[in-house]
Amino acid sequence: MLKTVIPAGYAPCLNLYDTQKAIGLLKRLFEDSLGGALHLRRVSAPLFVDASTGLNDDLNGVERPVSFDIPFAGREAQVVHSLAKWKRMALYRYQFSVGEGLYTDMNAIRRDEELDNIHSVYVDQWDWEKVIAPRDRTTDYLKATVSTIVGVLADTQATLRSVFPQLTPLPVLSREVSFVTTQELEDRWPDLSPKQREDAWVKDHPTTFLMGIGAPLKSGKPHDGRAPDYDDWALNGDILVWNSVLGRAFELSSMGIRVSPESLDRQLTAAGCDNRRTLPFHKLLLEGKLPLTMGGGIGQSRVSMYLLGKAHIGEVQASVWDQQTLDACRDAGVILL
Repeated sequence: MLKTVIPAGYAPCLNLYDTQKAIGLLKRLFEDSLGGALHLRRVSAPLFVDASTGLNDDLNGVERPVSFDIPFAGREAQVVHSLAKWKRMALYRYQFSVGEGLYTDMNAIRRDEELDNIHSVYVDQWDWEKVIAPRDRTTDYLKATVSTIVGVLADTQATLRSVFPQLTPLPVLSREVSFVTTQELEDRWPDLSPKQREDAWVKDHPTTFLMGIGAPLKSGKPHDGRAPDYDDWALNGDILVWNSVLGRAFELSSMGIRVSPESLDRQLTAAGCDNRRTLPFHKLLLEGKLPLTMGGGIGQSRVSMYLLGKAHIGEVQASVWDQQTLDACRDAGVILL
């Protein structure tokens, strides 16, 4: 079944060359502004990690990492899915203080990702993490950080629109964030799927932070999967916007306050992942040796798609696609990088 759908009458706002220029400008603007707003320093990040450390992100627990052996190191390596756990270890190793953090330009491969307008096996995102105090492990602190990130996105869009006036027909990102929980959406629309609930809410609240992802809802099912060993399921969420080109809710960022020793203990048991307790990362965390942190990933290609009004993620990144997607985009005049 073809999952790539190009909207009828779609035409990109920017030609191929201007798209490349705009992507470069967008990334420089957003990266610098995010670092300043959240007090983050740029660091280098790995493309792969030692499989035995438990540092790779397990995502929903079913995705297979790309693995390969390194003969001269005598180890098996895994291409990262994300850097959720690696970042917290880096803050510990680099001895960052409360209020300080890092960000990095992360590239990953997710071999089992379904291919459609917004998903690719190639992942590029700004991964960030900062040290927080115990008093900051609150919903209010999480919401304030979300509003800061949305402000950086809005400022970036304003500059892009001034440099590329072709973008002015696109909707302006609302700086007013609607905060809603996954349970509130289930209570309101119990007969809809999680994605249908997101569409229904975000259509009327075009900048939304959807909170509480990972734990089972009253129905017994979680809104969406979330690994048990990085986000605290009670203090996390996704930044969603209304994508007028695709006519749907559109995730730009997954983020949250990270697990404490206590919440990690609960979530490992709830997820049936007690076997991870002996891994180096998990042992340090359960022993209270890692700093309390918050962090997230902000999709570079997703932000580029949204701010440049693109219909397919392949218009803003180079990847590999199935033949049906290639044919659909060719027939619609959509140029994939």
